[in-house]
Amino acid sequence: MKFVEPIRERKHIETMKTLLKDSPRDHLLFVIGINSALRVSDLLELRYADVMEPDGNLYSHFQLKETKTGKNNKIAMTKGVQKALRTYIKNNFKGDLDHYLFQSRKGVNQPINRKSAWRIIQEAASSIGLRNIGVHSLRKTFSYHQYKSGTDITLLQDMLNHSSSAVTLRYIGITQDEKDRAVLALDL
Repeated sequence: MKFVEPIRERKHIETMKTLLKDSPRDHLLFVIGINSALRVSDLLELRYADVMEPDGNLYSHFQLKETKTGKNNKIAMTKGVQKALRTYIKNNFKGDLDHYLFQSRKGVNQPINRKSAWRIIQEAASSIGLRNIGVHSLRKTFSYHQYKSGTDITLLQDMLNHSSSAVTLRYIGITQDEKDRAVLALDL
C-alpha cells in the first residue's frame, strides 16, 4: 500500500473543492472526508439515514459504528458539511433513507468502491500538481489541520483512535523540518 500525505495547503483544498464541484457526489465525498476524520470504509458506507431524519432535517452529528474498531462514534457536522449535504440532498435524494450517499453508477443502491474513491481524489490532486494523495489523505488532512489549528494532540489521538500521540504525529506527517522550526523559533 502506498503512503499518502495530508493536503497541507488550504489553497490546494479550495482548488480541489472547485475541481470536484462538477460532480456533486465527488465534491461531497471530499468535503465530508476532510471535515470528519472518517475512515474511507466508514465514509463510503454512509447512507441518507446517517445524515438526515425522515422529515428531511439534517442531524447535527454523524453517528455510526466504525467498521475497523466496532466502536460507536459521534462526529459533529461542520457548517460547510451541512451546506454541502443540503445542496446534495436537494438534487439527489430520491426518498429512500436506506440509499448510499455515494452511489455507484454501476448498480442499484451500491456505494462507490475504494478504488473509485481513490481515483476521484488522486486525479483531482494530480491535476493541481499534488503527489502522494489518495482517499486516505482526506482523514490525514482533517487531522493535520486540526493539529495546526491548535487541537491538543491527546484529543486528536482520541478522535483517531490511535494508541499514542507519537503515532498520531507520525500519521499526520509532522516532519523533522517542522520540529526544527519549532525549536529554532523559540530560541530562549
